[in-house]
Amino acid sequence: MSEVRLILDTRGGDKGAEELVKGAALALQKYPELALVLAGEREVIEKAAKENGMAEERFEILEAATEITNYDDPAQALFNKTDSSMLVSMQALAARDDLFGMVTCGNTAVLLSGVIRYLPGEKRVRPALAAVLPAQNGGFTCLVDTGATVDCNPQMLHHFARLGTKLMHDMYGTESPRVGLLSNGAEPTKGNRLVKETHPLLAADETLNFIGNVEGNNALSGVCDVLVCDGFAGNQVLKVTEGTAMRLMTDIMIYAHRTKSRDIAALGEHLMGIYDIGSLGGGIVLGSPKPVIKARGSADAKAVVSVCGMLVNMAEHKAVFDSEKNRI
Repeated sequence: MSEVRLILDTRGGDKGAEELVKGAALALQKYPELALVLAGEREVIEKAAKENGMAEERFEILEAATEITNYDDPAQALFNKTDSSMLVSMQALAARDDLFGMVTCGNTAVLLSGVIRYLPGEKRVRPALAAVLPAQNGGFTCLVDTGATVDCNPQMLHHFARLGTKLMHDMYGTESPRVGLLSNGAEPTKGNRLVKETHPLLAADETLNFIGNVEGNNALSGVCDVLVCDGFAGNQVLKVTEGTAMRLMTDIMIYAHRTKSRDIAALGEHLMGIYDIGSLGGGIVLGSPKPVIKARGSADAKAVVSVCGMLVNMAEHKAVFDSEKNRI
């Protein structure tokens, strides 16, 4: 496989640039085809890279004077902090043909606004944030939206369904992805106003394999390949799923320790490997002509490796994204 060059925003994460650079070093070790551009404070990056034994020919540094925090106003940050690591990264991604994709742990609202400003593509569309999660049937379910747009109209959810369908078809090879609409009941008459008004739009679209409403307890059962909802509901599904999994895993490991059962401990470790949401990578920004991954703010080195792995995988399935070049 040919070289895959990514840009990593080293600022904006809860654990600091040092942890993200450590993850970058591990990713370079795991993926020999990978090359990285590290955006942030040069001195910090150089020191962390040296400490982690990063080969100089495998990475370059893109100096960024400032950082966007979660306390910044998105509109003001977008125009007043163009020298921040996140926006410098996005400008480079748009301008450079050698960069395949980008990773950031930073402010989600600024990121999505930045995609619209710097990476609009041929057709300017509202970006969505998708999470691809393991399903009970052994496959995957694309949950979209997971927080990009918390207040939606039916047309937006219809658009999200199309974006999710394209992702699952092009990247995961699902021939005709089944699309479900998150609701409080399986019947077409169930749901709030948004769900009731969205249902006929999805049902009427012959390009979608719409299977109807899906209740929360079936969200990750594998009954659908794409689960559509507004960003508020999707974010809650994501976090409740993670919180429940963490609680169960903790209880299992406590019981295994108390009973000194190696079999139960092994079971707990096995389930942790499946349900560790953080290790799955990050949210995929759909609607961008180049891959952009929003990693969690709490991402550690292990998560950076996972996200880089996602992008290396995407590089083998470039049809997910538009092919036109984007320049500022």
